[in-house]
Amino acid sequence: MKRSGILNRHLSAGIALLGHTDTVMVCDAGLPIPDGPFVVDLAFTAGVPSFERVLTGLLDELVVERATAAREVRDHNPGATALLDRLFPAPALDLVPHEELKTMTGRARLVVRTGEARPYANVLLRCGVPF
Repeated sequence: MKRSGILNRHLSAGIALLGHTDTVMVCDAGLPIPDGPFVVDLAFTAGVPSFERVLTGLLDELVVERATAAREVRDHNPGATALLDRLFPAPALDLVPHEELKTMTGRARLVVRTGEARPYANVLLRCGVPF
């Protein structure tokens, strides 16, 4: 058994498959997920686990070179906006229309669904390398 870090076997396996430039969508409970990406659904109840907890846990394990979120987060979710600005200071965060972000989800290598119940709590992470 793993001593620390992400203990969920499906999420650990999904992370192990990632390489440089692969993308990971960390999403709220409401984002539509198309067929294609490997999906790890962590949603338990509304708000559990939170977007913040899952995202920060993933960032402890991943090298991320860029992030992309929906432009609409700025107007509709101040908590997620503050979190994203803190974790991905400019220019590391790109903002695109929500419809475009949903399209990008279909090209993600991994999708991690949280129980987050606040709108636009979604971010696409682009994997980097540790050297």
